[in-house]
Amino acid sequence: MIKKASLVSLFGACALQSPNLFAAQLEEVVVTAQLREQSLQDVPVSVSAISGSKMMEAGLSKIEDLQAYVPNFTMTESSIGTDIYIRGIGSGENQGFEQSVGMYVDGIYYGRAQLARAPFLDLERVEVLRGPQNILLGKNSIAGAINISTASPSDETEFYMQGTFEPELNEKVIDFVASGPVSDKLRARFSMRQRHTDGFVKNQILNRDEAQRDEATYRLKLAWEIGDDADAMLKFELGSFDVIGRQSEILTDYPSDSDIFLFTGRTYGEILNDTTFPDLGAAGGLVGSLPAGIRDLIQLQDNGSILNMQADDSVLDVKADRKRHSNGDFSNNNTQNLTLKMNKYVDGDTFTSITAYMAYQYDEECDCDFTGAPLFQVVMEEEYEQFSQEFRWISAPGENFDMIAGAYFQYNDVYFFDSIVLPSTLIPQLINAADILEGGGRGDYDPGANGSTGFELLGIGDAGNSLIDIRSPRDFKSDSIIASTFVQGTWIMNDSWRLTLGGRYTFEKKSGSRKLEFGLPDGSLLPIGETDTAAAVTFAAERHDLAGKRTESQFAPLLNLQWDINDAAMAYFSARRGFKSGGYDARSNSSPSAEPTARNPTATIPNPRVLIGSFEFEEERATSYELGLKTSLFEGVAELNSALFYTQFDNLQVSVFDGTLGFNVGNAAGAVTQGIEFDGRIALSENMILGAGLAFLDFEFQDHKLGTCIQDQIPDHANGINCDYSGKTNQYAADYSGNVLLGYERDLGKSLILRANLDAIFSDEYHPSPNLDDRVKQDAFIQFNGRISISSNDGVWDVALLGKNLSDELIILYAIDTPVAKKVIAGTTTHHGFTNPPRTFALQASYRW
Repeated sequence: MIKKASLVSLFGACALQSPNLFAAQLEEVVVTAQLREQSLQDVPVSVSAISGSKMMEAGLSKIEDLQAYVPNFTMTESSIGTDIYIRGIGSGENQGFEQSVGMYVDGIYYGRAQLARAPFLDLERVEVLRGPQNILLGKNSIAGAINISTASPSDETEFYMQGTFEPELNEKVIDFVASGPVSDKLRARFSMRQRHTDGFVKNQILNRDEAQRDEATYRLKLAWEIGDDADAMLKFELGSFDVIGRQSEILTDYPSDSDIFLFTGRTYGEILNDTTFPDLGAAGGLVGSLPAGIRDLIQLQDNGSILNMQADDSVLDVKADRKRHSNGDFSNNNTQNLTLKMNKYVDGDTFTSITAYMAYQYDEECDCDFTGAPLFQVVMEEEYEQFSQEFRWISAPGENFDMIAGAYFQYNDVYFFDSIVLPSTLIPQLINAADILEGGGRGDYDPGANGSTGFELLGIGDAGNSLIDIRSPRDFKSDSIIASTFVQGTWIMNDSWRLTLGGRYTFEKKSGSRKLEFGLPDGSLLPIGETDTAAAVTFAAERHDLAGKRTESQFAPLLNLQWDINDAAMAYFSARRGFKSGGYDARSNSSPSAEPTARNPTATIPNPRVLIGSFEFEEERATSYELGLKTSLFEGVAELNSALFYTQFDNLQVSVFDGTLGFNVGNAAGAVTQGIEFDGRIALSENMILGAGLAFLDFEFQDHKLGTCIQDQIPDHANGINCDYSGKTNQYAADYSGNVLLGYERDLGKSLILRANLDAIFSDEYHPSPNLDDRVKQDAFIQFNGRISISSNDGVWDVALLGKNLSDELIILYAIDTPVAKKVIAGTTTHHGFTNPPRTFALQASYRW
């Protein structure tokens, strides 16, 4: 007989007490989705819960790892951000966004996308709640919420250490926990995690594995029993995660349809690998030997050409194979959190105060042309600070009425900086060559404006010179003050029926500013001139200086009717409205104005460009209906839960790629997401448990006329830029997805326990690209993970072998157009994206004393 419920299924454990099936009992799963500790089967919400111990056993190190085990949930890193989606709804790529999927750690709002990349450490559990969660969890959780609870100090002294080693990726993880009483009234818990991995993508240019990741997180929690009726919990946490490289790679590359003969019929890789204009052959060496002054006058390279592209042969690798060609990327991240939670207990009521300071900083460099040619880099920095205070009252459990009410205040400030960096003269060479062949179409006709070269004297073939060593410093700032009150009451009408009504009123005052300039490496700014036209044509960027202030208020209501059919079944119906506040776009490269770009004062015939970007976007709203059923079957041997949902989104915030380097935020008029979700588990025998989840999803944009056109598509909007997405689905919206989890446990003699599990994760085809390009559509797949372990029956030690992606599936997690390849440089249709790790096996050992 197994003495401790510990089967390795991620969604629960099975305490076995008899050799026959119908005597086996499923262990209760406790969640705090409604701020009270409740059985998962009693919560009228579609929620998946995963214990912290099971996450450690399965080697789940961050939120991204959860998506395999939670249907209708997707999280992945993207080219310049992080995508988090539930039921087909997410925020996309923009540092001006807070996430539509709210993340909460010990009750503190973590709304910024970068925080989703931070590693897990010593958790009690993670709950993924689907659908709007604006009442109790609060701000912006319009698509759903991730509710994370960290482990608290224990009543008895304990020490725990776990180590994991995976040789293929050279992954090393050390977890350490020390917990217990310091005195009669004070308990403490110290947790630490250090992790290193070399990554799984081979960078063929730099001859190294990527993305190399180093993590270090430290947490101290102190629990103080102030008296018989009060307690406090203080948490202090510091973390860092530094990344060298990325797992992005070129996925497709189609021949160019450009009219420029240098590019026609050649792939992007071929163009980058070997393009010379004019190609003088052997005579080029003689021309290249001319004095430097003469070569500079006629803009010649060492081989006698105007354009000389000779990238590494690895740029010809243009398929998904976990190999990349890149000149280097990095991301250095630091996080800080201080949280004080105090409880006062009065006649069964609980009064709570949660005070928190949270901040992070990061600096990144992205090889954002995503090729091995040294075209351009993008440097980024972000600093964020948040202070929050919540006061909450939870009534004592009553015979007729339960109540939760509170008030919340938050102040936050974000600063984001980014800039293009040109590490070589390749792009200027390309622009000069194109300017010659297009008769000056890449810049202004301004003959004699700069007499240092013959082409500048002509005013044609000189546009690229204005981009040499260019920087595009952009500063974005935004701050918000949020105040809200909320109340939720449940009327226990009788033994079978419960009615819950709730609402949250939120007031927010926000300001934002964004300024973009053109300058040089020394920080000096360039005067208005041909740089402005060339940057508009090449990078779709223009100088601008924008600022705004906005205030908004929202009331989010909730109605929930719960029917306790009998002791083994509960049904519920909920109707709720959620909001996500508006704000300011951090990533657009141009202003919303239809005015032409800055005019070159020296141009005889200016070549004005009109760029229409974005700055301010409005709030989005969701009206959601859900019908659910939660059942316990065969006297506790099995559970089966289901949820049928329909959500109407209005003014959905979308981030639209401009085809070069920028993202413009707008509001899609409407979208609908609907479907049904199932999850369940059953004790098959005294030794075996089966868990499963299955979700069907249907997403449709009802009215979205400002979508990103795919490469080669003719825009159908009057602005000549965008394409109509009405009637289309969304990114990451698979028609079905799910998992099957099989766990086995049995005694080996009197002192050992054998545990094993096999997990199958499956999904229908879906679009990993925001512009829904079928050329990089991910096909349906099944992926397997497994674990087998031997442990002592007293739980002191455990040794395990972990296998991930056992079938070695290559899955495209994210894809998008390769910047500047189509519109700016070569006329080639090409995509880059992120793929998943290959098959890996890791050895894991833990010891507890």
